[in-house]
Amino acid sequence: HRLNRAIEEILYPAMEDFALNLIIGKGPGAKSLRLNLPAFTLTGATTRFAMLSPPLRDRFGAVYRLDFYDQASIETILKRSARILRIKAEAGGLQEIARRARGTPRVANRLLKRVRDYAQVVADGIATQSVAVEALSKLCVPASPRPCVA
Repeated sequence: HRLNRAIEEILYPAMEDFALNLIIGKGPGAKSLRLNLPAFTLTGATTRFAMLSPPLRDRFGAVYRLDFYDQASIETILKRSARILRIKAEAGGLQEIARRARGTPRVANRLLKRVRDYAQVVADGIATQSVAVEALSKLCVPASPRPCVA
């Protein structure tokens, strides 16, 4: 989740001047090469903004903070994923998964697959609300932000 400082320093001239300054070789025979780059827009994303060095952070022209998805949006994502993966899921099952997904689509999709696996074994492959509750409880996925005690 953190960029190596040496890599950051290589990026500085690329971000500011659209150029890379490369050193080829070692010692007294080393040569410096400037590689001009076409204009580009650099977009970065991190969940740990504070771990970027201040010089790198300062080189971004705009910094935005994104919120987590709300439950309704996660449910919409889960409906689409269930259709693509051909998972039989009832609305209540998807709602339960969305409620426990911490507002993150990646987490929601992972939980959907685990509920699908459980449903295939115990419920004819149908992810109902009760099946989702059972599966997620067995996986110790909390129904609320509080930690689960197994």
